[in-house]
Amino acid sequence: MNAENALDKLMDGNKRFISGDLKHPNHDPKRRNDIKGGQEPFAAVLTCSDSRTPPEIIFDRGLGDLFIVRTAGNIADEVALGSLELAVAEFSVPIIMVLGHQNCGAIKLALEETEREGNIGKIMELIKFAVDMAKELPGNIQDNTAKENVKNVVNILKESSEIISTGVKDESVKIIGAYYWFDDGRVEIID
Repeated sequence: MNAENALDKLMDGNKRFISGDLKHPNHDPKRRNDIKGGQEPFAAVLTCSDSRTPPEIIFDRGLGDLFIVRTAGNIADEVALGSLELAVAEFSVPIIMVLGHQNCGAIKLALEETEREGNIGKIMELIKFAVDMAKELPGNIQDNTAKENVKNVVNILKESSEIISTGVKDESVKIIGAYYWFDDGRVEIID
């Protein structure tokens, strides 16, 4: 499967999710048995930890279909990068989607620009670049910040990982940014 086919599968599933005509593919005992010896996901998704944004549901996919990495604010720290490198190097995923979303709590906290204790502060520091970029844009500051954060994370993936950047250069991997709207369930491609 190539990146275009993988993206088509994701977006077809999102259309089913939006309409409520879900197929729930690969949710049965047969599928569970078929994949018990190993996985062959067709896409990797770096998304937020927010409980309202599960990629398997948003894209109407099932067991073994997606390699999911979830961090608050869909941040690409070293662990997230390593996880995505694993998806590329070991499972040959042809596409990585960085998925931000509407009303993100991490983005909201970053916009408050107050000091946060512990590791929450580290997340806010990683989102600060997006906050600064969004201040220059017209429209909703929270949506703009979340989208700028997605774009920044896409660039981080391309520049901070030799494994991923090699895949991008040889066109075996495509990285795209996307944004999930709670209002209608739609995933918008933003790269």
